[in-house]
Amino acid sequence: MKIVRGILSGIYAAVIATRHRLYDWGVFKSYSFDIPIVCIGNITVGGTGKTPTAEYLLAELAAHYKIAILSRGYGRTTKGYREVTVEDNYLEVGDEPLQIKLKFRDTVVVVAEDRVEAVQRIRREHPEVTLIVMDDGFQHRKLRAKVNILLVDSTRPIESDNLLPLGRLRDLKSRLSAAHFFIVTKCSDEMTPLDKRLWHNKLRSIAYQKVYFSTIVSRRIEPLFYFEDREEVNYGQQAIVLSGIGNPRPFMREVGNRFNVVGKLIFADHHRFNADDMLQLYNMHQQYPRAVIVMTEKDAVKLRRARLPESLMRMMYYQPINMTLVDGPDQDFVGNLISEIEYKDKRDVQGKDAGKDGAGAAGEEPTL
Repeated sequence: MKIVRGILSGIYAAVIATRHRLYDWGVFKSYSFDIPIVCIGNITVGGTGKTPTAEYLLAELAAHYKIAILSRGYGRTTKGYREVTVEDNYLEVGDEPLQIKLKFRDTVVVVAEDRVEAVQRIRREHPEVTLIVMDDGFQHRKLRAKVNILLVDSTRPIESDNLLPLGRLRDLKSRLSAAHFFIVTKCSDEMTPLDKRLWHNKLRSIAYQKVYFSTIVSRRIEPLFYFEDREEVNYGQQAIVLSGIGNPRPFMREVGNRFNVVGKLIFADHHRFNADDMLQLYNMHQQYPRAVIVMTEKDAVKLRRARLPESLMRMMYYQPINMTLVDGPDQDFVGNLISEIEYKDKRDVQGKDAGKDGAGAAGEEPTL
């Protein structure tokens, strides 16, 4: 089986390498606009923390820009351009875009497969927007971002990894050179200055690239459903963990540090909860009726309108999180990011001219 995966991995490598060359040579066109676009991406499958990073940018850059979030809306049942509202169902717009909209209600959040068309519509329908943050768009080379922020999971080093399906890489390691900033995510308290320096040296291949380190800060759990007479939750009591995210290990570890975990229901990323899942949860909770049910924010978005027995709803909580940067060799991420966004070069002028004539094209993307 490993031999078969190795062959398929080689074929996959040839396909994506050819695609990148066609963009580099100008056979496939890329487009830019007069509005700056910041791309948050990765080169691996699974959760690296793109949504917490997008939320961090929304909070930190709000004083400088009017921001719109652009996402494909992975797993949604709808097609085409759609602006997310707080009344939407996650099946219609995707769980992560809806999570962002619920937390930042005044922010324009858009889902679309065609990112170039989406930017054109955002500029036309929301002229107040001065910055677009593109979530998970690093492989979408048709739209060229002004700044690329590449996320790397500290628990899953990429230097020894392989391309799909042999490994977890979905893009070539050579694409690291296209990043302006790296953020090594989910760093533990045990990471030493030497560890950070090694990460810095492994990732940084071009002079202008900077490497930052982040960790996830978990706040106190919050109830998914409101009950005025709800009992207070105490750390150390029994808990059932419910998760449907890309990399649940940090979340499970955090819950295990705070509670006595007596049961786990772990599903794949972007899992759509169904009646059988809820019956399984109900039966597990019947064994531990005093246990709180702790889930991630993304899972809470999916279950916020679920019709469940009251005994279950009373015990359902979600874990709010925030991304925060920790000290590393490079400092002042926000200041350096703003400088990169505001930096003007010949390509910016081309993009502005192209954006004005309605086409949006800024010519061919330079060879990486």
